[in-house]
Amino acid sequence: MDDSGMDLRAEVKEFLASRRARITPEQAGLPAYGGNRRVEGLRREEVAMLAGVSVDYYVRMERGSLAGVSESVLEALASALQLDEAEREHLLALARASGPTGRRRRTPGTSVRPAVQQVLDAIGDAPAWVRNGRHDVVAMNAMARALYAPVLEADDRRPANTTRFIYLHEEAARDFFVDYDQVARDAAAMLRLEAGRNPHDKALIELVGELSTRSEVFRRRWASQDVRYHRNGSKRLRHPAVGQLDLDYETLELPSEPGLALNIYTAAAGTPAHDGLRLLASWAASQHDTVTVNEGEDA
Repeated sequence: MDDSGMDLRAEVKEFLASRRARITPEQAGLPAYGGNRRVEGLRREEVAMLAGVSVDYYVRMERGSLAGVSESVLEALASALQLDEAEREHLLALARASGPTGRRRRTPGTSVRPAVQQVLDAIGDAPAWVRNGRHDVVAMNAMARALYAPVLEADDRRPANTTRFIYLHEEAARDFFVDYDQVARDAAAMLRLEAGRNPHDKALIELVGELSTRSEVFRRRWASQDVRYHRNGSKRLRHPAVGQLDLDYETLELPSEPGLALNIYTAAAGTPAHDGLRLLASWAASQHDTVTVNEGEDA
């Protein structure tokens, strides 16, 4: 990457080559003739055959030239390479960015309207916060500030960034995220998906550059070319005040705030994590009371 954006030709080349390398002829339903194949996975001519295009046309695509490629060809290529939903979106995004106009998205914001903050504050018993595609935390409610206290303390830049915390504050992140390795893989994959959607986002380019320079683990994850969504699931967190919390999360896009998403952690009633969230609420209230008292003494 440079200040003007990603090297799209290199991104396309590396993404397609990495997806081709992971599929064996057997997985693609092709006969594997001979035992000495010089390439991992499928050959270019095999991908071209599966996608219904000429070998020369596929070679041009894998060399990074997606400008002018029709959506039907891209879909055929996605099927040939057995891409999942996130990978298909990434391929289509790279093709759009490679076009003559290089369509640009609006750079994701780092703040929300007061009404959105009111929504967060109205969610009183669950941690809720808003993030952008770079994983900047742009707004939080009191429960989220309490839950993510280790992140906010370790990463004192504002807005705090969860991926920066994961890779540049690894010791604290391993304490906080029980399944650290999976969380780290997911964070890099989600960031690459955003890079495909918005390859000219200067702040994103700077973040990837900083992480690549300072974290060998991130460099390896980034080089994998993996992409993935972060829509819902479960996450195990280890909070210094209340212990381990096994939580469910949902991520909801905010149509009125392009590029921003609302994240909410919950726990089923009757579970230890549900009790843990109640304890977290009490801890958060005590922290607020302590700050209020100290401010009163200073006055």
